[in-house]
Amino acid sequence: MGTLHVLNHPLIQHKLSILRDKNTSVKEFRELISEIASLMCFEATRDMPTEEVEIETPVAKAKVRRLAGKKMAIVPILRAGLGMVDGIVQLVPGCKVGHIGLYRDPETLEPVEYYCKLPNDIADREILVLDPMLATGGSASAAISFIKQHGGKHIRLMCVIGAPNGADKVLADHPDVDVYVAAMDSHLNEHGYIVPGLGDAGDRIFGTK
Repeated sequence: MGTLHVLNHPLIQHKLSILRDKNTSVKEFRELISEIASLMCFEATRDMPTEEVEIETPVAKAKVRRLAGKKMAIVPILRAGLGMVDGIVQLVPGCKVGHIGLYRDPETLEPVEYYCKLPNDIADREILVLDPMLATGGSASAAISFIKQHGGKHIRLMCVIGAPNGADKVLADHPDVDVYVAAMDSHLNEHGYIVPGLGDAGDRIFGTK
């Protein structure tokens, strides 16, 4: 059964307090999103499989542990998810990066995939789906469904800020997926924004607000 993990580490919470501030510059916002993603990655990958290998140090042979199998893939949801990529790539340089883009059909209101490029061996990798905001959960749930359709199996969702609506939807639609957030806010307003949230993450990352 999927679990909601709220990562309330003091360093994450400190950086999140600056991220939320409406006076934080685009440059600083971009840097903070990346740093928070990097810190969250430690927890989101805590139970990834490892295997024992033997190496030789300058002193002696030693048995050590390394990530097992095909390791990791990260899949940002366009466009705001891109802001979380660099922080994780710095931590896990060997990971592969896919991309998925969605839009909401104006008539059916259902998410439609307009772009999806994933590693060929996605089925063998531990997958971390990235999106800063988990509001209604519609886009995140749809993205996970599309990744599963392309063969993805071992999936986690990592968001900076979530709302109960979004977390509930993802966990209901995908009971095999764990959800990681740095904060769980109270509700959505009439425009679908998380309250208190931080506004539109994509606009604040790319300076288009």
